[in-house]
Amino acid sequence: ETLTFPSLLISMSKEAAEPVKELFTDLSLYLLGAQNRVEKAFFRFFDSLFPLVYTRLINPGMMDLSEEYMECLRQTRQDINPFGRYSKEAVMELAKSLRASRIFNQALGMGVEVLNATEHAVLTKECIRGLVKMQYCPHCQGLTLIRPCEGYCLNVMRGCFASVSELDIHWREYIYTLEYLTNEMAVTHDLELALLGIRYSINEAILQAQLTGPQLSATVNKVCGHPEEKEVKSLPDSIIQAKEIERPPLTMAHSITINNKRREFISYMKRSRTFYASLTERLCDGDLVMKDSSTCWNGQDVVER
Repeated sequence: ETLTFPSLLISMSKEAAEPVKELFTDLSLYLLGAQNRVEKAFFRFFDSLFPLVYTRLINPGMMDLSEEYMECLRQTRQDINPFGRYSKEAVMELAKSLRASRIFNQALGMGVEVLNATEHAVLTKECIRGLVKMQYCPHCQGLTLIRPCEGYCLNVMRGCFASVSELDIHWREYIYTLEYLTNEMAVTHDLELALLGIRYSINEAILQAQLTGPQLSATVNKVCGHPEEKEVKSLPDSIIQAKEIERPPLTMAHSITINNKRREFISYMKRSRTFYASLTERLCDGDLVMKDSSTCWNGQDVVER
């Protein structure tokens, strides 16, 4: 839900809070279907991050710089590539996982639309006539307790719901696609693990920028000029020089919980794979037809079952 910087960058965390918030807002909107791109969201994040890294870690004596100079740093970031390959690595795997989750979310929305559209079937006049005939014609002969034969009921219902049953092949394919996406998200495009890995990729990107600080400063001075010189202050005690840190193993506990929920959901959905194909059988499987008698109504007369 949130991205926190390592303790070695704790002094930047307050200033970096807004770029981090904007990044995760962009990612959330992308998952919900917005037309923005993951790559551009990260480009904006690293554009906002570079001035902080440059003035807090690379040149910690720089204070109260003009907005024009800070904007120059933001615009220069993509040209001088201060974060090396790490800025791209932070994007690539996460973008794949986000796309899988976005497609899964869109697929769920489509399924809801299909179910809502077929929740109330429009019955034709022929269908209504057939239902009335099946249910009440025996009453005209005084047979108020006799019920329709199962085969007769199936024929009437198939006529009523022929258009709905045509969704069967598409619904089966839809369930298969959901199952495939779930497997992909749990194995190669695990969003939870990808999100957990962001902070370490960003840490490595910042480390790369600090290690090449002198070269970056020389390039920035050529492009943006020299800011007004101020007294160079020593690093505050709250700022620790960045150093390479060992990446701890990413925890799987949260991911396993989410994956289990997805598997439970798909297991539930798979039970509805034949819903539209078996709709008529379901309708004729209740109290509508005779189950505990040797005779039934076939539309013309009482017959043996």
